[in-house]
Amino acid sequence: MDTSNCRNFLGFLLQIFLLLSSICGLSIGSELSFVTCGSVIKLLNVKHNVRLHSHDVRYGSGSGQQSVTGVSAVEDSNSYWSIRGTSGASCTRGTAVKCGQTIRLTHVNTGRNLHSHYFASPLSSNQEVSAFGEEGEGDHLDEWTVQCGGSVWKREESVRFRHKSTDGLLSVTGEQYGRPIHGQMEVHAMSNPSQHSLWKVMEGIFMKPSESPAGGRDFAHTHTEF
Repeated sequence: MDTSNCRNFLGFLLQIFLLLSSICGLSIGSELSFVTCGSVIKLLNVKHNVRLHSHDVRYGSGSGQQSVTGVSAVEDSNSYWSIRGTSGASCTRGTAVKCGQTIRLTHVNTGRNLHSHYFASPLSSNQEVSAFGEEGEGDHLDEWTVQCGGSVWKREESVRFRHKSTDGLLSVTGEQYGRPIHGQMEVHAMSNPSQHSLWKVMEGIFMKPSESPAGGRDFAHTHTEF
């Protein structure tokens, strides 16, 4: 099997597992109290009770890039995002994401990264948030800094994501789209923190750091558990 076919097959298996996780409520590494690099998660906007979502539907204005919205459905597989490092800073799988760390969030189903820029958002005319790139590779406008209260991003706490290049905070307006994404809420970026920019980790696959035979931590190889 060539590399492309292998990647597609592995991607298909991941989608099946994520779907089963969503239906059955599975959470690998569920005993971890912190969020780790390499995990695949859903993010809930605390104020509006919607999950960060994307799909292969492009904005009809602004950048014309893939749209990012908020949805109330819990089981939708288009709300899964993978936590990854940036081109300038790695994010070793299984290690805790630190407060103040810059990451990329890659949409699992389409391989595009959470992205922002100075285009106007469609409904509120604030700063547009989109999904950009191919197979997880985009540009420096895909980088977000995790803002949280301690040393690491804890799973039970609400956090903010500040766009590194523009300083905008990932937020939800509460305004809803019509066709073809009727009822989904606009996601945008705002300069000032508010209740609209608080997010909490929900469902997902949480990667664990592995234990070396000597009892120390070995981050070169990771394992997961049900």
